[in-house]
Amino acid sequence: MPDRTRAEILRGLFAAYMSSDRVAVEEMLTADFRFTSPYDDAIDKATYFERCWRNSDWIERHELERIFVEGDEAFVTYNCVAKSGRNFRNTEFFAFDGDRIKRIDVYFGATYENGVFVKQQDSEPHPPTPS
Repeated sequence: MPDRTRAEILRGLFAAYMSSDRVAVEEMLTADFRFTSPYDDAIDKATYFERCWRNSDWIERHELERIFVEGDEAFVTYNCVAKSGRNFRNTEFFAFDGDRIKRIDVYFGATYENGVFVKQQDSEPHPPTPS
């Protein structure tokens, strides 16, 4: 394992996403990277950047709440605050290959607006995640 810990790599990933540093994010992911969410089934790196990267300007900040690392795997729970006032909590599972991220699986949590729970409708898409 290089000098940076996996927790530091994950913090760096979220920071690079918020600063729109696509090059840094690309370098943190393996060539065979896969991304899965309720809307995406094991999409590749190019498709991830096409679908998820271009949709990040609506995010005000991420509040990292928990990072659990065990071996080559980690979980991160965060609160995402949108510029609109909505916020939601997600948990993401990360698999590493060395010091790069090989896989991210996203699990969506509840959405709130001004501190009040907002029930999601099937027809209302959930905003994409940072990873």
